[in-house]
Amino acid sequence: MPDSERKVRVALTIAGSDSGGGAGIQADLKTFAALGVHGASAVVVITAQNTSSVTGVQEVSTEIIRKQIDAVAADLGVDAAKTGMLSSSGIVSTVARSIRRYRFPLVVDPVMISKSGAQLLRDDAVETLIKDLLPLATVVTPNIPEAERLTGSKISSLDDAREASRKIVKECRAGAAVVKGGHLGGTESIDVLYHEGRFKEFKARRIKTKNTHGTGCTFSAAIAAELAKGSDVAEAVGRAKAFVTRAIEYALPLGKGNGPVNPPSWVLIPAEKLDVLESIREGVRILESSPEVAEVVPEVQMNLAMALPAFYARSEMDVAAVPGRFVKIDGRMKASSPPAFGSSSHLARAVLTAMKHDEGIRAVANIRYSRAILNAAGRLGYMATFYDRRNEPADVKAREGATLPWVIERAIEKTGTVPDLVYDRGAIGKEPMIRVFGRDAAHVACKVMNIAKQLRRGDVPQGDRKGQKNA
Repeated sequence: MPDSERKVRVALTIAGSDSGGGAGIQADLKTFAALGVHGASAVVVITAQNTSSVTGVQEVSTEIIRKQIDAVAADLGVDAAKTGMLSSSGIVSTVARSIRRYRFPLVVDPVMISKSGAQLLRDDAVETLIKDLLPLATVVTPNIPEAERLTGSKISSLDDAREASRKIVKECRAGAAVVKGGHLGGTESIDVLYHEGRFKEFKARRIKTKNTHGTGCTFSAAIAAELAKGSDVAEAVGRAKAFVTRAIEYALPLGKGNGPVNPPSWVLIPAEKLDVLESIREGVRILESSPEVAEVVPEVQMNLAMALPAFYARSEMDVAAVPGRFVKIDGRMKASSPPAFGSSSHLARAVLTAMKHDEGIRAVANIRYSRAILNAAGRLGYMATFYDRRNEPADVKAREGATLPWVIERAIEKTGTVPDLVYDRGAIGKEPMIRVFGRDAAHVACKVMNIAKQLRRGDVPQGDRKGQKNA
């Protein structure tokens, strides 16, 4: 199929395999998939490594490396490629010959040292890289130590990084160079791009974490993916900076050393947000269609909230609810607005506290407190736990937003698990309240509906306690 007719872009990674899955080919393919391009690969080195060390290296023959590139280019076509660990002078030369043959856009990540300190590019291969491969590069992406090796200059400031990026373009004849600022100090990580005679800086807040295995691979792969989709160099670098920053923010705490970054978070978080909003919409439908629910609404009105999965739920902004809560219209409950994230700090604090003890409990609603409502819940088999707010320590009372998490924590301590209902009898200026917990928003809404029906008529609940489709 001619290139003009292909709708799916193809990015090729020419690099080493990381058995730990955090860097190399594995990180590149995850990145390609997350950014919507088809990932192809030419494996040049097989490594035995994990988060702590590289324990073995086996180079692939240059003939097989060439054949891998030929096979992909001849059949699938290559819209852009990137190189990673190339190990030896012979491999660098082989790859350079293939690049000259096909002339696709190329990102060169001059991988020299692993995160654990292992040498990944032999000393004699550095000169071959500079002489044969960098002149073919659309973009080169060295970190500070790599840029120092390529230019022979010490880099200890942003001005030094600018000069290094310029030298790589002018003296090594690369199309563009991005000197990454991860090794420089400061509250921001600043990458410097030199392209077409101009400098451009890309800034992101510095994330304090040891789990940075695969950052360079992910960054360069993201640039290649964006070039494959038709972005210009500056656009590709900017997009890649945002991509790798999120991958670091949600890095995976695996292994004993430097855990891997998380490229799939780029698509997983938006997908999880859609699932949360859909569950709340279903919960809203359940509550709005049940007139009995109006009888369990507290004076402060009712809301329904659900959090992202525990790994991604870092703050109240990761919990969605109904802005403006529910209002009563003609004896029925009506959501004031479509669900949105960051809409209820009160319920967000409650569910985030519960999730610390049970990651499967991700949703909560607040309903009116009464002994009759608790009795109705008990007849349905729901577990309810009470904690007296009069026992709240003075230092907790003094901290804004600390009371509810404290109540939830104390209630869970009493049962050893997250109960279906946690209630308190209020305090001065605080309405008594019941919080109903469940695995998702629709599940919680069904619990509230069943309690309300049981309260009014003693109806048989829909589904068992653990829940069928919506219960």
